[in-house]
Amino acid sequence: MADIEWNSLLWKAMSKRRTWATFFLIVYALLLSSSWNLIISIRSWYNASLILSPENSIWVTLYASLLYGGVFGLLAMGATLAVAVPATVVTWITVLVLLAFAGKPRRALVREGRRITADITGFAFKVLIREGNLVAAVCAALSFLALLIRRRGAGEDEL
Repeated sequence: MADIEWNSLLWKAMSKRRTWATFFLIVYALLLSSSWNLIISIRSWYNASLILSPENSIWVTLYASLLYGGVFGLLAMGATLAVAVPATVVTWITVLVLLAFAGKPRRALVREGRRITADITGFAFKVLIREGNLVAAVCAALSFLALLIRRRGAGEDEL
């Protein structure tokens, strides 16, 4: 009996918009926190590598900028996913309701629903990957320039 009440309570909580918004906020906060720690780790690795082998500094800078770009690309994909999932679900529901109002039989509606789900999910995944890669490439280029400018500024201060 208690199991049925628990399932009912869980079902009611999961059907609320606030629950999902809170869930995405918590997941994104965890992603942001771990990404910040990863960025600090990359920064300390970069500084230590410059001290240990200054002759390979251009390759170290390139590698660090690619790591920065990857981290920011993953953050962008996480943010896009948090926005895209509810929008995709609303689009999917709208299309299915329109098909139902158009007079499609239930079997055809289920068949079309499966096809539409695959199409919408595939399209959203492609956009997600494309946007994440674009952000990663831009952030990698900008961080490469920033690291070069910082290193050049540090080299002039030492002279």
